[in-house]
Amino acid sequence: MTDHDTRASAPASTDLRSRRKVIMSAMLGNVVEYYDFGLYGTLAVIISRQFFPEGNATAALLSTYAGVVLSYALRPLAAIVLGPLADIKGRRFVLLLTIAVMSVGTAGIGLLPTYAAIGIAAPMILLFCRVLQGIGASVEYTTAANFIFEHERGNRRNYLAGLSVASTSVGPLLATLVSYLVISVMPAQAFNDWGWRIPFLLSIPMALVGIYIRRHVEETPQFKEMAELAEQNKVKQTPFRTAVREHWGAMLRAIGLGAGQRVGSFVIQAYFVTAMVKAGFAENNALLASLLTYAIGPIPAIWGGKLADKHGARIPLVVGYGLFVVLTVPTFLAIGSGSLWLAVVAVVAFTFINNFVGAPLTTAYVMSFPAEVRASASALNYNIGTTALGSTAGLIAVWLFDLTGTNAAFGWYMTAICAVSILVALFAMPAAVDEQRRKSMAEA
Repeated sequence: MTDHDTRASAPASTDLRSRRKVIMSAMLGNVVEYYDFGLYGTLAVIISRQFFPEGNATAALLSTYAGVVLSYALRPLAAIVLGPLADIKGRRFVLLLTIAVMSVGTAGIGLLPTYAAIGIAAPMILLFCRVLQGIGASVEYTTAANFIFEHERGNRRNYLAGLSVASTSVGPLLATLVSYLVISVMPAQAFNDWGWRIPFLLSIPMALVGIYIRRHVEETPQFKEMAELAEQNKVKQTPFRTAVREHWGAMLRAIGLGAGQRVGSFVIQAYFVTAMVKAGFAENNALLASLLTYAIGPIPAIWGGKLADKHGARIPLVVGYGLFVVLTVPTFLAIGSGSLWLAVVAVVAFTFINNFVGAPLTTAYVMSFPAEVRASASALNYNIGTTALGSTAGLIAVWLFDLTGTNAAFGWYMTAICAVSILVALFAMPAAVDEQRRKSMAEA
């Protein structure tokens, strides 16, 4: 919601239990989404062995990360369909759809025969499963955040965004924890033969719980009001066209503001484990380091949101991105140092910074647009940034490592992108991020 959208965004009062159910339903979907995608990144090395020909480990790993790129390359296209659907049919309707589609893709990977069993069909079906994950996830995060925002009012917008960001750590935390436990308790041969399937199949009960909860929450009051007005006035809704024509500038600012964090998020989700394994650390130690990053993830996410609501979003954004500029290259050098302790400290610190800036970014992605186009515009800007910058991170990291022999090369790549995000935070901050804070200060 921006200055051009001053209509009431939520009912004057909503009981505490209902608000908690709304937040839980939105966050649980994020958990499922990031469990699904975090699992693929966490087990990328193992997946490359199962579904691609033997003989060239680098080529197999690149092919595995190409699956990440493909699933995200289709996300903007899916957002063009599902974003407007959320503006026309409702946020709740789309949230039920996304969690179901995502989980079908993940369970499909867990049931898929390997390359040794069915040959070239294995990587082809794997990519199809990734496409299903990408379609389901294309609007999950932004629609879930929108669902929370439109059920709430007051001056805690970035705090609520922080809760959304926190839930994105819970999913990969579960993915890494399950993978770590399965690897630790099973003989290596049994895990390679069939045990790796267990984490993927566990997405089924998680999705069923999420669907049950989402079926029992109300549609947002703001969407109901908007739909009633459109029906009364016989207005033909064209949210995607309106978003592109009238709000492209706000979308570009949101993409630039989140660019550095988009890269950082996918480094955490899809590359740190691979980087540590390639640096010589045992797979269980690499998974343990990943587990620690997700365990601390919710703390900086919520803290950053509270700071943004109290002192303004520019402070956590400039400080966080500034730390990335200084520390990203040393992080990758630490991974290659051979010291497990140093590598773990580096990846945990990296994750802390990445989540610290997440809350105001989420607010910018979603609330920079009026309600009638909000799902369309937020899904489009979020997925373009995620696809162009985030999904390619693992692929670029592997390519640069193979080219230079060091992960520091990718560190310089990310540093340059973070510098761009600092400039946007300083000179082109989306107004919606601090809108409620300014209103509260004016009323006081």
